Amino acid sequence: MSIRIDRIDHIVLTARDIAKTCDFYERALGMRAVRFGAGGRTALHFGQTKINLHHAGREFEPKAAVPAPGSADFCLITSTPMEAVAAHLRSCGVQVILGPVPKGGAAGMLTSVYCRAPDGNLVEVSSY
Repeated sequence: MSIRIDRIDHIVLTARDIAKTCDFYERALGMRAVRFGAGGRTALHFGQTKINLHHAGREFEPKAAVPAPGSADFCLITSTPMEAVAAHLRSCGVQVILGPVPKGGAAGMLTSVYCRAPDGNLVEVSSY
């Protein structure tokens, strides 16, 4: 028997400043910050997915072998047209570092806009 993975449920980002990180993802990308679990953990919810946040130096166990702010590079899918995404990011004071540009995604070609989150993580926002 082999295992079949269906989707990603959540990822974990290590952040230097949880409040600043939440502000960016809520304001610029429309996510919703929520508190959960013991110890007042924080997650960013969108669709059926979430990003759990660990405060750098105070990560929850188990954790990555070498958790580090700014080490992530991930792609988020949207139905919003890329020109509107780029304009919205700029209106939020977020520098668009590349795009809109064509890129290859898991399900084929997509159009992407790239920016950096406060800790330096590379965030790709794309549409098919």
